Amino acid sequence: MMYPLVRDLAAVSARVRVPVAVACRVLGFSTQGYYAWLKNPVTDRDWSDAYLTNAARDVHADDPGYGYRFISDELPRLGITASERRVWRLCSQQRLWSIHSKKRGVNGKPGPAVHDDLVKRVFTASRLNELWLTDITEHWTDEGKLYLCAIKDVRSNKIVGYSIDDRMKASLAVTALRYAIAARPHAHTVVHSDRGSQFRSRIFVKELADNGLKGSMGRVGACADNAAMESFFALLQKNVLNRHRWSTKQELRLAMVHWIESSYHRKRRQRRLGKLTPVEFEIVDQTAATAA
Repeated sequence: MMYPLVRDLAAVSARVRVPVAVACRVLGFSTQGYYAWLKNPVTDRDWSDAYLTNAARDVHADDPGYGYRFISDELPRLGITASERRVWRLCSQQRLWSIHSKKRGVNGKPGPAVHDDLVKRVFTASRLNELWLTDITEHWTDEGKLYLCAIKDVRSNKIVGYSIDDRMKASLAVTALRYAIAARPHAHTVVHSDRGSQFRSRIFVKELADNGLKGSMGRVGACADNAAMESFFALLQKNVLNRHRWSTKQELRLAMVHWIESSYHRKRRQRRLGKLTPVEFEIVDQTAATAA
């Protein structure tokens, strides 16, 4: 990009002032292009991103098996310092993915269902522990990503079990399920999820069977399946994740736990629950069920 040179040559303070038209002609580009750039110049950050992107491309070209984490680890060797999150953003924009990772985008296909769809997109329940929904969300900190697997009781909207980790492995989902089972021991509950590999894993399926729970999986591309859990994740995003930049994973972990246990469960009133909090609703619901 030679536009800054043209600007410097045409400046009033230049030692030998060169008209814009002459400089553009000599350098081989149009004056219209120069004036368009002058109106909206490329920032230093844009230059830095372009330089970093070129370096990432070179690293990836040397070994296509490198994903953004490996590329990030290689950059200091080239004299470049950049956060892993920034490398992830630029690699995603340029589609610089490891050839060993699973395919992404519209052509990516979820794995086969290991359970029948017992819910059929009817996300209602007549009693507590009749239907649980589970899904995983993620968020960045300066130390890297943090993942949350949450399990929600459809009747009360209460999060009955959750797990937070920096790895999105099957153990993340299993730990959340174990917490839910410990807090709400109840056989025959239907646990509905998408077709993520964590929920299709052998240890997760075994954990369901060992505790008398019934697994359920929606069909491919079922928007309602996601929407049923997205209401909770959207609140979490708005009230915790997007509040400010998180420096450490531990800081974000504590903030998520505090918001779920204190604000969401005990302070946030929900219209669907008759303007009660999840905790208040469960007390009323259980009292009514006992009386009946």
